[in-house]
Amino acid sequence: MGLFTRFSEGLARTREAFREDVNLLLNRSPEVDEDFWDGLEEALIMSDMGGYSAATIVDKLRAEATRKGLRSARDVLGALNDQIAAEFVEGGDDILGGEGSVVLFVGVNGSGKTTTTGKIAKQAKDAGRTVILGCGDTFRAAAIEQLEVWAKRADVEICARERGSDPASVCYETIERGEQIGADLVLIDTAGRLHTSADLMRELEKVVSVVRKRANLPVKLVLVIDATTGQNGLQQAREFNSALDLDGVIITKLDGTAKGGIAVAVAHYLKLPIVKLGVGEKLEDLKDFDAHEYAAGLLGDFGE
Repeated sequence: MGLFTRFSEGLARTREAFREDVNLLLNRSPEVDEDFWDGLEEALIMSDMGGYSAATIVDKLRAEATRKGLRSARDVLGALNDQIAAEFVEGGDDILGGEGSVVLFVGVNGSGKTTTTGKIAKQAKDAGRTVILGCGDTFRAAAIEQLEVWAKRADVEICARERGSDPASVCYETIERGEQIGADLVLIDTAGRLHTSADLMRELEKVVSVVRKRANLPVKLVLVIDATTGQNGLQQAREFNSALDLDGVIITKLDGTAKGGIAVAVAHYLKLPIVKLGVGEKLEDLKDFDAHEYAAGLLGDFGE
């Protein structure tokens, strides 16, 4: 199944809700007027792009429509996908697909962090890379067992300790073992924590500090967000980025929400690249991010 098909299916709920709102605009009047622009901005906000992102996109689209003399609402909507795609920053491919690196996955409980780490390990190993997994989540009862299942499935080595161990020590050992086996991709799952807990965030900062001091490879920090949390996911991203200076974001569970525009909001507000999108439960549903494919899957094609 092709990339666009997976995106299209995974973003179906968001797309259907958005097109329903926009079709009301088109049925009322095919012409571009103030009501059309207001309605379009509202539809984008309802997809969870956030008010500021939606307003910026509409302002840019208005300027383009004026410049090109677009008077038909459908013609304007035909240019919307490119405006959405332009909101994203580049660099997501380099985090997992470039040279060797140590990648720490952070996020709140329930975001799909451990599963995402395991899927990436499997994808990377299948692509011929030498991968090692580290279980820095030493608190959640099933975290170690869950990551061990993925390590076996991916046929990669895993570093883990008993529950309650110091996570920074596990990370240190993972990096050390990775050097011994010549791993060019070290993937470390960290314990989920609330972004509103100062104590837990300080503990995570300690883990990151240890990793940065020990690693010889570049260290990347990737936040995993559950799309179904909506604008709370954007707040998570702000808090984690403020504390850790993130390198990128992975958004999961896009197939379970009509608020798939959260990816636009995160990219727009924080200028962080989207590394991957999760549009389903299967391994192949964790997709490399493509801005144009995402926009097409999110909104459909009004220019057809």
